[in-house]
Amino acid sequence: MISIIDCGMGNLGSVKNMLKHIGVQSEIISTSLEVDQAEKIILPGVGNWDNGVKKLNESGLLEALNKKVLIDKVPVLGICLGMQLLLESSEEGSLPGIGWISGKVKKFEFSPSQQEQNKLRIPHMGWNIVNAKKSTELTGFDGDETRFYFVHSYHAVVDNPQDVLMTCDYGYEFACAIHHENIWGVQFHPEKSHKFGMALMKKFAEL
Repeated sequence: MISIIDCGMGNLGSVKNMLKHIGVQSEIISTSLEVDQAEKIILPGVGNWDNGVKKLNESGLLEALNKKVLIDKVPVLGICLGMQLLLESSEEGSLPGIGWISGKVKKFEFSPSQQEQNKLRIPHMGWNIVNAKKSTELTGFDGDETRFYFVHSYHAVVDNPQDVLMTCDYGYEFACAIHHENIWGVQFHPEKSHKFGMALMKKFAEL
């Protein structure tokens, strides 16, 4: 059973539907008691950093999540803004993140010539190839190129290179997936990434 956190900032239905499609049981939860009983946790998120931090704080779930993730060591997967919130801070806002992984979130920054030559636009939107930086339970996909679907203007910069799980190239190489112990995060949208998204979610369900 995978518990999907509902604190008003994620595309919960799409995540739940993909899990159902691959035969994985899931539930959408919104109380501390439900968090206490969770076996695996997904934290989806879309939108603005400060708004996401406020919604998470106002949900009253953070204390229970800290216990489950940092003490009980249940697997957790942050998606998009949910991944960014795993870090300590963001250039998009002023409020502190959860801080489970040391690092910050930065906006894509390109030179005018780089933008003109490579036609780079913000947000980074669409399909892109990702490359695994270490071998874990969530890496290793069938096929020549692993692709995921992205929609974002900011990306993670982690302090410890060992916490980089996958990278992607958009003007420059950036961390598009992070991992530290039982904590996982992906900038892309696995729920919109067809076979590769299904494969990743299946791997997470089997942790």
